[in-house]
Amino acid sequence: GDWDFWIDWKDRRFWPTVLPIMLITFPAAAQYYFWTHFKLSFGATFLIIGLLTGEWINRYTNFWGWTYFPIRLVWPTSLVPMALFLDLVLLLSGSFIVTAIVGAMGFGLLLYPTNWPILAPYHQATEQYGLLMSLADLIGFHYVRTSMPEYLRIVERGTMRTFGKDVAP
Repeated sequence: GDWDFWIDWKDRRFWPTVLPIMLITFPAAAQYYFWTHFKLSFGATFLIIGLLTGEWINRYTNFWGWTYFPIRLVWPTSLVPMALFLDLVLLLSGSFIVTAIVGAMGFGLLLYPTNWPILAPYHQATEQYGLLMSLADLIGFHYVRTSMPEYLRIVERGTMRTFGKDVAP
């Protein structure tokens, strides 16, 4: 979804919670297929590498090739360490139940730490026109996208988030 496209939408609240929940189904299905038919425990990693290859082709072709949007502002999420952990749990346990409990929990919890080195520079604070915002938010204001009107932009004031000009209670 949009939480994986734009650098300013890779926020600390929705991106680490929504993306792993949506994403776990496909690697789990690939793990089941590879494990039951071939006894190979790299189904999730195989699927994630294929997904990331397709995402990089999509980002380069559509964002850079069509609109010249800076490619470093639309990088896909680094998912390989999460898939490796999921496959490692299946390899060591050999059980789908243990993999569903321990592996899926690790899959979700590893999203933010594995992507933090890439995302950290965009979380630096800056003050623009009296508003405290991150560099990712500032980039979102300067590279306006037609799919999202300006009145829907998330404006951050201090620690409160709102969709309008007033601070949410």
